[in-house]
Amino acid sequence: MRVLQFGKSYPPIEGGIETAILNITEGLNARNIRCDVLGSNSENSYVLQTVGQYNIYRTKSYGKLFSTSLSPQLIRKYSLIKDDYDIIHIHFPDPLAAAAMFLYRPKGKVVVHWHSDIIKQRYLVKPLQPLISWLLNCADAIIATSGAYAESSEYLRGYAAKTVVIPFGIKTSGLKPNENKVAEIRDRYKGKTIIYALGRLVYYKGFDYLIEAAGLLSDDYVVVIGGDGPLLNKLRQSIAAKRLTGKVFLPGSIRGSDIGSYYEACDIFCLPSTERSEAFGIALVEAMSFGKPLITANIPTGVSWVNQDGETGLVVKPKDALELKRAIETISTDEQVYRYFSNNCRERYNAIFSQDKMIDTIISLYSDLSGRPMRERETR
Repeated sequence: MRVLQFGKSYPPIEGGIETAILNITEGLNARNIRCDVLGSNSENSYVLQTVGQYNIYRTKSYGKLFSTSLSPQLIRKYSLIKDDYDIIHIHFPDPLAAAAMFLYRPKGKVVVHWHSDIIKQRYLVKPLQPLISWLLNCADAIIATSGAYAESSEYLRGYAAKTVVIPFGIKTSGLKPNENKVAEIRDRYKGKTIIYALGRLVYYKGFDYLIEAAGLLSDDYVVVIGGDGPLLNKLRQSIAAKRLTGKVFLPGSIRGSDIGSYYEACDIFCLPSTERSEAFGIALVEAMSFGKPLITANIPTGVSWVNQDGETGLVVKPKDALELKRAIETISTDEQVYRYFSNNCRERYNAIFSQDKMIDTIISLYSDLSGRPMRERETR
C-alpha cells in the first residue's frame, strides 16, 4: 500500500498539524507501509527530499494569504502523483489542498483529517463552504481528533456515519531529554517553580493571560513561554510594561533536540488557549508523557478532553488570569495533588496518546477502506 499525506507543510516548519503529519508518516513507514508527504515549502523553491524510504515533496511558495500558502505548484505536483497512491490522506484546514482535490480527483481512497474548523478567517467560510462541503461529501472517511470536537463542529455534524475519532499520538523517543540541558534550565531558574508553555505566539494561545497571571504570582515562580510567532514583540513589550522581565521569559523557538529537556525541567505545563482554533493541543500530550500536571482553559474543543479536569490537571475559565494564578498555586503547593495529577498524566498518555496506538487505528481505518487486511497490500 502507498499513502500520501497531503498538508500545508512539513517539519522543520513548525506547527501542530505539521507535527501530526510527521508522527503519522514516520509511524507508517516504520511499519513498512510506504507513506510520502506533499506540502508547500517556506521558500520560493521546489525541494524533493528523501528521508529513509519515503519522499517529501516541498513545492515552492510565494508567501501566505489568510494562513494559506500561495503555492500553485502544489496543485500541479499533486495532479502528477495522485494516482500513485492507494490512500490520499488530506489534512484540513487547507483550502489549497481542497482545491487540488476538487480539480483532480484521485483514483485512491480519500481520508480527510479534520484538525480544526476555520475560525479566524470566518468571513472566508461562506465562499469556501461549497468546497468544504464537497470535500467532506467525497471523503471515504473523516478523522476527528476527539469526540468532543466532532460533536461541537458545525461542519462535521452531518457526517457522523463516516467520522472516526483518532486522537493524536506522539513518539517519546524524539523527546528524550538531555541531562546537561535539563540541569542548565533548572540552574537558570534556580529555586523557582517553573511554569512552562509552548506554542506559536498567535492570538488564540492566550499567552497574554498567562503573562498577566505571572504578575499575580509571588517571586517563587517563573513563567517560560517557548515558541515564535507574530506576537513575539507585542508579548515582549507587555512583559516590559508590567515589569516582569525577571519573571517571564520568552526563549524563542525551541530546538527540536531541546524540547524534551524543557518538559523535563518544568514543574507545570500551561496551555491557556482561548479559542476553538486550538482544537487539540499536541503539546499537552507531550507534557503529559513527562508526567507534568496540566492547566488549560475551558474551551469547546478537544483540549478539555485531553486534560481531564481534576484528574490530569485543572481546567479554568478562559481569559482569566486570576484563575490561572490560583490553579498554578493549587497544583504547586500541595505535594499530594501534584503527585496525583502527575501519575494520572503518565497513565493517560500510555493508555490513549502513544504513537503506536494512533498508527494502529489509522492502519485499521486504511484496511477497512481498502477492503482487505493491510498486510496483503504491504508486499506490493
